[in-house]
Amino acid sequence: MTFIKSKIFDVDIIKSKMQYWCAYQERCHFQVSQKLNEYDISEIEKDNILISLIEDNYINELRFTKQFVGGKFRIKKWGKHKIKAELKFLDISTTCINEAISEINEEDYLKTIRQVLSTKKQTLSKLAPKLLFQKLLQYALSKGFEQELVFKILNEDK
Repeated sequence: MTFIKSKIFDVDIIKSKMQYWCAYQERCHFQVSQKLNEYDISEIEKDNILISLIEDNYINELRFTKQFVGGKFRIKKWGKHKIKAELKFLDISTTCINEAISEINEEDYLKTIRQVLSTKKQTLSKLAPKLLFQKLLQYALSKGFEQELVFKILNEDK
């Protein structure tokens, strides 16, 4: 038994809470480790819970990474650089990152860059062409898109 905020938690209760938390939404190893730090349990107990979650397929790094990449690309319109940076922050392996990123369709990727630039261009329509180019480039880079691709697309529109 362990204590947290003057409540007694059994390791099995913590494990079932983590199972529910992981079943509700995909989680990575790092996120679960951080969540387990909220409980006053030993490192061995934390490791045992993590191992159990992995063995029972509640945690799957590749599945998490693919879902993360797909969501950030389709919904948030993030570029590959920003997605990779976030995944590295979550301590995801380079192998998982590269495999998930490779599933982004290149046509869809270029289409998304064009869409992001077009939407932003409408909000900056009163700017001089040179300043507009700089602002659009800066915005696309902040969204994590590759500089070469952004330059290419912006120069196509001239």
